[in-house]
Amino acid sequence: MWLPNRLMNLCAFQSPEQSKADRICSRTACVEAKSLAKMSAGCDFVALYNGQKIPLIGLGTWKSEPGQVKEAVKYALSVGYRHVDCAAAYSNEAEIGDAFQECVGPNKVIKREDLFVTSKLWNTKHHPEDVEPALRKTLADLKLDYLDLYLMHWPHAFERGDNLFPKNPDGTMRYDYTDYKDTWKAMEKLVEKGLAKAIGLSNFNSRQIDDVLSVATVKPAVLQVECHPYLAQNELIAHCQKRGLVVTAYSPLGSPDRMWKHPDEPVLLEEPGIKKLAEKYKKSPAQILLRWQAQRKVVTIPKSVTLARILQNLQVFDFSLTEEEMSHVGSLNKNWRYIVPMLTVNGKPVPRDAGHPNYPFNDPY
Repeated sequence: MWLPNRLMNLCAFQSPEQSKADRICSRTACVEAKSLAKMSAGCDFVALYNGQKIPLIGLGTWKSEPGQVKEAVKYALSVGYRHVDCAAAYSNEAEIGDAFQECVGPNKVIKREDLFVTSKLWNTKHHPEDVEPALRKTLADLKLDYLDLYLMHWPHAFERGDNLFPKNPDGTMRYDYTDYKDTWKAMEKLVEKGLAKAIGLSNFNSRQIDDVLSVATVKPAVLQVECHPYLAQNELIAHCQKRGLVVTAYSPLGSPDRMWKHPDEPVLLEEPGIKKLAEKYKKSPAQILLRWQAQRKVVTIPKSVTLARILQNLQVFDFSLTEEEMSHVGSLNKNWRYIVPMLTVNGKPVPRDAGHPNYPFNDPY
């Protein structure tokens, strides 16, 4: 465990024109270090099948705007985060790399081997010959020599090229039909070359996971999917655990800030049962949701650029929910999927990727 004064040094290297994150980080580092050390002393990670340890709480970076994400990452690292989830499609990896360059590596507070970094292969880079260059671009942006985990972001492919969202004149997506098993075989070579310690899947359903396993020489270590009490994913989690995959939950708080939000959708953070538990434990509703996942051994990657919330999201290892409370939170499941990317075609909202044969959300799980 690192020492409080070393934590302060993490944010003391800046010029006198320190950022808000740096100033707050410097003031709070000593205060938080001891309590964070206590909280982190418990089992705050799960082991992948290859022996790697992935922290149960990571910092999500989807929707973190350029100009904000660097400070968010630096502050998160200063208060104890050792897991950062990234993706090429988020278009902010270069700025995250600036934060890593300042905070991680030889003669820095955080050693590279103590940080778990995930990124993802985007849909336009599924052709086998595009896979390694895509990862090398991510590594260059993140200013790293290797990733701890590289995921295939979706099972379906878009038209090859550098346009993240290639579209037809009518607004629909331009698809590519590369078999994700061929993409997977190219990803396996990244492990052989030491560019990624582990590889995995994101947004795959159970049938697609088994399809990849049928050809895998290097098994997928992780499945990352949307998961929260309204979409508990119990069957999919059981499916993964039987096959040795750890599950990471994205949007564990219901992603209330996403762009295609429906005005009538249920608001997870306003759920009465969650708020009642928050009052009992003197925690926030978000902390109850994250604790529920941690006790299920599901990794979560809540996104925030708000410093207080970044710290709060990590403070879930100093209390436990009872078995009855765990069951109650699990009983809230309504198979409600918040994250279905949408686009407008002929003036109407339609699921962006539903026309692709590999679209994952048509299967039960």
